[in-house]
Amino acid sequence: MVVSPDSKQRILVVDDTPELISSLLEAISDAGYEIRVVTDSLNVLDVTQNFAPNLIFLDINLPETGGYTVCQQLKATPQTQNIPVIFLSEQSQVLDKLKAFEIGGVDYMVKPFLVQEVLVRIEHQLTIQTLKKKLLEQQAHWLLQNRGNTPLLASLQKQLHRQAEMLKEKNQQLQQEIRERQQMQEALKAEQEKSDQLLLNVLPRAIVDRLKQDQGVLAERFDEVTILFADIVDFTPLSAQLTPLELVQLLNQIFSTFDQLAEQFGLEKIKTIGDAYMVAGGVPIPRPDHAEAVMEMAIAMRREIKQFAQAAGQPIRLRIGINTGTVVAGVIGISKFSYDLWGDAVNTASRMESQGLAGKIQVTEAIYHRLCDRYVFEKWGTIHVKGKGKMTTYLFVSRKELCQS
Repeated sequence: MVVSPDSKQRILVVDDTPELISSLLEAISDAGYEIRVVTDSLNVLDVTQNFAPNLIFLDINLPETGGYTVCQQLKATPQTQNIPVIFLSEQSQVLDKLKAFEIGGVDYMVKPFLVQEVLVRIEHQLTIQTLKKKLLEQQAHWLLQNRGNTPLLASLQKQLHRQAEMLKEKNQQLQQEIRERQQMQEALKAEQEKSDQLLLNVLPRAIVDRLKQDQGVLAERFDEVTILFADIVDFTPLSAQLTPLELVQLLNQIFSTFDQLAEQFGLEKIKTIGDAYMVAGGVPIPRPDHAEAVMEMAIAMRREIKQFAQAAGQPIRLRIGINTGTVVAGVIGISKFSYDLWGDAVNTASRMESQGLAGKIQVTEAIYHRLCDRYVFEKWGTIHVKGKGKMTTYLFVSRKELCQS
């Protein structure tokens, strides 16, 4: 037996989560049920008595009075005590579930959930209530018509027993369907999390979120971005002294440390190219202190590489170049995504590194003017940059407030 939505069964939703309310309203209304929403616990009893719902969705974590207390109030009131209550929660805790059923709940759902799952649970509970009502009506009718007739009462008891068995079987079928839907939902959620994590390993979170909404090419212009290039000096001779495994392990340790620094300073790692490392500040989310953050990472990178050199017993040093300016940033690729930067500012930052000095941080005049009030720089000289001509460069000396490099 299936309850038809045409009978305009009434559903009451007691929850203060806008996204959940919106999705439930759409799903339940489209299925033909009449729905009413209460966003706080203070008016639930009055609304329930006036609206007379056939089913209640009740959030456990309601403001003012919690969902458990509200359910106890409903079960203590004759007018509302027989209305089935499905509890809603943001987490699946065994003790919460046990308490929910102990105080009179008939079901327990964990947010977020599939629309079809909601509809199945509604149909399940309304079907049970309809069958119970019919059984009671039939029992009352037989008792009135056959008062004192023992054979007929025995026949009625057998019929009620058969209907009870049918109801039990229907309940088991619906519960199995719900379990299967839950398993499917959990599997889909797990796969989605794996997919998201894979994307986050290669793309910024903000870009991943946008890609989910728009599968087209993502590109935008940023007027204020600071770019850092770092390269391991004399890497080729060093690589000849190490086995392939030792070389990869060393690079992995160094670059993993740089990744942690990028996360610490709120910067975006763009890519590694061989033994070179590229990071940027101000993309894909603009920030006013992008130059300061990149300079602090450069200082930290130099400190960390000294520790690696001591531990490895190798003369490992970095050349670091930094520039700030306008870039175009975007996602390219089909099977392998890549988030990259383009523009003169990027090319200039690369030249600051490639024409820099071992163990030093070389910056452009743009960086110097932006940071000279906080850091001490030494004017170094001029270099030729393709398409730009001669450019004055500076070497980082120390922080002004600490006076140490």
